[in-house]
Amino acid sequence: MLPSRLNICSLEAGCDEAGRGCLAGPVYAAAVILPHDFSDPRLNDSKKLTERRRLELVPVIKEHAIAWAIARVEANEIDHINILNASILAMHRALDQIADSGISPESLVIDGNRFKPWRDIPYQTVVHGDARLADIAAASILAKTARDQYMKTIAEDYPMYNWDINKGYPTRDHREAIARYGVSPHHRLSFRLLPPPTIPGLE
Repeated sequence: MLPSRLNICSLEAGCDEAGRGCLAGPVYAAAVILPHDFSDPRLNDSKKLTERRRLELVPVIKEHAIAWAIARVEANEIDHINILNASILAMHRALDQIADSGISPESLVIDGNRFKPWRDIPYQTVVHGDARLADIAAASILAKTARDQYMKTIAEDYPMYNWDINKGYPTRDHREAIARYGVSPHHRLSFRLLPPPTIPGLE
């Protein structure tokens, strides 16, 4: 059972992103404030859960959370400011949504080891936080399920890339489709979309 938060005495928002390593599509982030007594044994890092379990948990998180928000940064923005800054910007946008709703987090916990201050609110980065704290795990689930659904939607217009299956990650079939059909408006042009060519004798 994951502890619901790191700072029991404050209104803590957990933040996480999804899609940072993808070749196409936005990077998503979510922010979630859970009650200090919230618990659910199913809650874990979204990457360790099946798609079915993640979808089961989404309404549970949304129903019990004090506040939650999901935001994204598009591929062209990622190309302009780089993926690290885009991931942080997506988290900031999610936090902005919570603040705009009238709820102000008093502290933040961020999955990973990099962040930039948001509205002078104290924060702490937590490596593997999505497997250690429930509020970060909840954010990871909301971000991933929202992004996966978006990729399935745009896959309808670009079926050749199999985004409904690979979600934009650098799978072999995705890269083969890029090599065959070229890039789409959703690809991140600042990323290495194709592997470097092999040199005979050095494979």
